[in-house]
Amino acid sequence: MCGRYAASRRPEDLAGIFEIEKWEPEETLEPDYNVAPTKEVYAVLDRPLKDVEDPKPVRQLRKLKWGLVPSWSKTPEGGARMINARAETVHEKPSFRRAFATRRCILPADGYYEWVTGRQERDLEVEGRRKRPRKQPYFVTPADGTVFAMAGLYEFWRDRTLPDDHPRTWWVTCSVITTEAEAAPLAVAPAEGPHALADIHPRMPLMLTPDRWDDWLDPARTDPDELTSLLTPPPTGLMRAFPVSTAVSSVRNNGPELLKELEGPEEGTLF
Repeated sequence: MCGRYAASRRPEDLAGIFEIEKWEPEETLEPDYNVAPTKEVYAVLDRPLKDVEDPKPVRQLRKLKWGLVPSWSKTPEGGARMINARAETVHEKPSFRRAFATRRCILPADGYYEWVTGRQERDLEVEGRRKRPRKQPYFVTPADGTVFAMAGLYEFWRDRTLPDDHPRTWWVTCSVITTEAEAAPLAVAPAEGPHALADIHPRMPLMLTPDRWDDWLDPARTDPDELTSLLTPPPTGLMRAFPVSTAVSSVRNNGPELLKELEGPEEGTLF
């Protein structure tokens, strides 16, 4: 699962990393250390430009809303529930299969947050002494400090209640593709806590290594079998995870301090 992530890189930095050819300064987003569903996020995609005769796809950095709304949906209300698409079924689910065929994107991140119920808290929960166990958040990020390139999908949805020239007539939304979490040891694991991503959560965002970026973004690639092969998880041992403050659990909190590594889980959330 991916329900929260951090994205602090500036558009000019992303332009260099992904060889962006087109981005609009007015779409610049502030660094966001607590990206939550329904927020606007950066997406890298290959698509022809509007009002240009050349149909060749151009690599763009676009601002999209996180939470995919299928083109056939009558309302956008279900978007907040479609923040993730499973790699195992994305090619067949009605909500995602059209986008998977021709509207794939990369969602750049520093890393993502996941919450773990501590051992002591789980024991109390089993005993029925606590209904809402306190959870310790962990931040998962590439061990070498490179960008976390999450595989994503994007979709267009038209609000039929608005005129063509209304600024909110068209919605462009996206979803993060997830896969089974790695059971192999982390490249860097906390001294006290999980030693593999599967210890944190059974799912994880599908990270694309640079050698797959061009193939993933190419809208001319539509063969389901070929596309499915791109959903293979990256090599193991690329990630690190560390505990961070429970302040990240509130979407009202936002700032680089949320990424500060703690020496160990906070009191009451021991793994």
